[in-house]
Amino acid sequence: PAMLAPGIRVARGPDWIWHEQDDGEGHVGTLCEVGRSGSTHSPDKTVVVNWDSGHRTNYRVGYHKQYDLIVIDNAQIGVKHPNIICDGCNKAGIAGIRFRCAECASYDLCATCYGNDLHDLEHPFIRFQTANSVGIRLPPRKGAAKIQLKGIFVGARVTRGPDWEWNNQDGGPGKTGRVMEIRGWDNESCRSVASVAWASGSTNVYRLGHKGNVDLRYVQPAVGGYYYKDHMPVLGQPEEQQPVSPPVRSHFYVGDRVQVAIAEDRLKMLQQGHGGWNPRMAEYLTKVGIVHRITDKGDIRVQYEGCANRWTFHPAALVKIYSFNVGDMVTFISDPAKMQHLQKGHGEWIETMHNVLGKPGKVIKIYGDGDLRVQQLDDDMAWTVNPKCVKLASSCHAAATERSNSMADLSNQRNQEHHMAPLAGLTGGTAADKLVREAAQGNLDYVQSQLCMTPEAVNYVSGGKTCLQVAAHQGHVELVKYLILMGANVNVVDKEGDSTLHYAAFGNQPEVMRVLLQHNASIDELNSSHCSALHISAHKKPPHCVKVLLEFGANVNMQDAYGDTALHDAIGKENTEVVELLCSCPTLDLTIRNHRGFNALHHASLKGNVHAARHIIRLARQLVNVRKDDGFAALHLTALNGHTRVIEVLVQEGQADINIRNNRSQTPFLLAVSQGHTAAIEKLVDLGADVRARDEDGDNAMHLCIIKKGNLVHDVSPTDAPKIHDIYQSLAGIVIEHRLMYALLCFLASEGCPLDVNRKGARVLDWIGSPQIKEIIVEYERTRLAREAAAAAAPNGPAFHPRHSPNRALSPAMGDSPASATGAPIPPNHGMFAKPMMKPCRGGASHLSGMFGTTTNAAATKHNSPRQFVQDKSVPQPPTPAAPASAAGAASSASPTPPPPPLPPTDAPRECIVCNETLALIVFEPCQHQIACAECGVRMKKCLTCGLHIERRTTAAGCPLEGSKDGRLLSADRLRYLESKIMEIEETHCCSICMERRRNVAFLCGHSSCSKCAETLKICHMCRKPITKKINLY
Repeated sequence: PAMLAPGIRVARGPDWIWHEQDDGEGHVGTLCEVGRSGSTHSPDKTVVVNWDSGHRTNYRVGYHKQYDLIVIDNAQIGVKHPNIICDGCNKAGIAGIRFRCAECASYDLCATCYGNDLHDLEHPFIRFQTANSVGIRLPPRKGAAKIQLKGIFVGARVTRGPDWEWNNQDGGPGKTGRVMEIRGWDNESCRSVASVAWASGSTNVYRLGHKGNVDLRYVQPAVGGYYYKDHMPVLGQPEEQQPVSPPVRSHFYVGDRVQVAIAEDRLKMLQQGHGGWNPRMAEYLTKVGIVHRITDKGDIRVQYEGCANRWTFHPAALVKIYSFNVGDMVTFISDPAKMQHLQKGHGEWIETMHNVLGKPGKVIKIYGDGDLRVQQLDDDMAWTVNPKCVKLASSCHAAATERSNSMADLSNQRNQEHHMAPLAGLTGGTAADKLVREAAQGNLDYVQSQLCMTPEAVNYVSGGKTCLQVAAHQGHVELVKYLILMGANVNVVDKEGDSTLHYAAFGNQPEVMRVLLQHNASIDELNSSHCSALHISAHKKPPHCVKVLLEFGANVNMQDAYGDTALHDAIGKENTEVVELLCSCPTLDLTIRNHRGFNALHHASLKGNVHAARHIIRLARQLVNVRKDDGFAALHLTALNGHTRVIEVLVQEGQADINIRNNRSQTPFLLAVSQGHTAAIEKLVDLGADVRARDEDGDNAMHLCIIKKGNLVHDVSPTDAPKIHDIYQSLAGIVIEHRLMYALLCFLASEGCPLDVNRKGARVLDWIGSPQIKEIIVEYERTRLAREAAAAAAPNGPAFHPRHSPNRALSPAMGDSPASATGAPIPPNHGMFAKPMMKPCRGGASHLSGMFGTTTNAAATKHNSPRQFVQDKSVPQPPTPAAPASAAGAASSASPTPPPPPLPPTDAPRECIVCNETLALIVFEPCQHQIACAECGVRMKKCLTCGLHIERRTTAAGCPLEGSKDGRLLSADRLRYLESKIMEIEETHCCSICMERRRNVAFLCGHSSCSKCAETLKICHMCRKPITKKINLY
């Protein structure tokens, strides 16, 4: 069992059932006695705790597998991490529990700084109870339960306690004093005694855990920082069994369709601490909802259609409901009986369907009731099936080549901390063991006395280590000089192959290193991982050891077991000073590749290390376009991993080929799109990347957007990717699933990426099921073409570059004149009564004739038949508007002033002449006037401008509107959008606990709830801080 020693400071733990014996959660006590077999008052697997309040009794630490306590501090029993500096308070030699950041190089915190929220709260840490402990990985602190410590700390008022034996130093029984300081007892322990100033005027120190004794109890407690309840060791539980939950990494994403997958009674239990249970939730257990957001704790907030509330669920209670899109690759289930049962009422079952069982297919159509039309890939047969009869093919979102060039690939990542505890194992009882232990503590007098009697003991080994090695690691310079004088072997190695110089490097001891090198230590000695002392020193900050090694001529080009040089390691650890030192070395070879084929510039691009990339380019610009064996150059690597600043450095300072291709004919732009790195995409476009590029399969950026939609889960930054962010925001009320994919498609269309087919004949728009989304994407394409045409037609106008386009909202405006098309201010009379044009124009719609792919025969039946699937090659042609001559004549005779000819149709919002709302207007045929919105226009029989009878109504994109039904649908869409906005406003003002009443009580921490929910709250439900005051809001 871990940490069962008198003196440890503890608090209530996971199995606590003893009410307020400890005076409340967060109050601290001291372990005074460890139970043993045969004891009448504290049996085995129990301990006696003296709480700071004075109460004393025993608790379970494994008794019947129950654990009542957690460890708050173990510095009182002498636990120390020598040579480790807390990066929060800068104290050397962390006393007590140590926390090391799992994501940042060499970043450590003591327990106090860890509880006080220093460093990034989203970074996971590794906890070490002692210097020799195995590390226990902890989840990030963000969202974890945080509790304030209370007890005997500085400022507490105290009186004599249970172990008092100091007569009347306190002035007599019942007298009180104030704690002035908590400190250690000599060199034996830390934070184990308290300095108390008594009311009588005397001041002295008293035991507070020293050897398990407690001389004090509080009359009035003080606070002593914070701790994370679930991040502290459980007293008595072995380290490998410590209950540490993994970091919150939800497999759900915003927009996923989900459904509750467990019974109601099980759900009620699971909901405790995860949103709670509300009886109204029972109505939605069988319904499908949409993931609205994922909380910091990993809980899932779900929105149901027709429900004003959003319900929070434990993620284990939900399952994804997969939805299919046209073009999805699927696999038929292989159970014939199950498929036959599922097909009833869904296309039915015929015997020839035995041939499709277990085979791959492709979704070619989705019916209104959810059924799928799936084309069999091996013989082109098409079947109508129940969606439960197929499964989405398990596609790997990144090819093996892309994985091996991404930061997500850990196949070649060694444990950089393979020498975490060089002083471990020094616990034996022999003379050699004691000698090495004393050398580790720097006890020169003891070592001298022993070596005077036994000179040959200078090379004795304990735990595989010599006196010289441990002294070098700890930085005892004088002891190192003495041991060398006595004949210690400076080049001795341990079982890991680490020499004394390696030990000095692990301890970051430059002065010791200098002494060793002056006495002929082997500077390029390799350990079992083929690491030299320079490799190890490249990880350390400050870089004094690297300076010493370079001064003595260390080989900077040596490679370790993975082929990495010291420069590779320094780049990976983002050790800027070491990179500068190594780059200033005249013998440095920047062309050396590791076993993955990465040279130094490749590695800097992979890691996103801007400083290193800039240094290397200045030294060797010729490396910029050097490719690996798979064809990936530095720009491919940084684009694939989304490092925007490195892209800028490579292109602008290194003059890299922005359209360089790898072995699969992929450009950096295509790789950035495939991973959804929006900032990198915009940066590459701004720098002149070819947006029309295709890979070896003929896929352009639009194809890759859809193929790799599973990768498109990143946030869109308004500062780094403003254009894509604006489009993304404009789609909020229209798209729920895959919004980033559609935003990228719109952006690519506006920048000149064509909506055409790849080498397999697949069209981009064939893969998009929503007609509304198709229309939006096509409008971006049409707007860009209009700008290009206007720019080309403008006399002596500036050359138009299709990549550089102004920022647009959801429905980009299409100019009606060369001035508006090129970005000049639009005149105030722009619109229906603008200057008449010579003839009607369909806005260049003919160029879209090939975009929409194939059509489906209306007469085709939904029922399965064993016939071959035949693809219809016909493409609908856009209608040619023509007004009848008689109608035109009638119009001219009816009024002496002819009506203004129509302007080119546009989706840009304009004012409807009926309702005066600024909306996208529909087009009347045959007159081509565009004067009313869809809701008003569907009720008109004649055009109010020219008086012609309206035969047909279309959108500006040419899609027909069928009577008033479509008007009502458009109105319903708008109503749903407004409802969603109302719900967002309600969520802002509603109590986040019950989601029903308004927030009218605030706490000092800044959070709030309704008065009813606040009545029973003692700890804030959001930040877990104690509620000291409740303020009514009016």
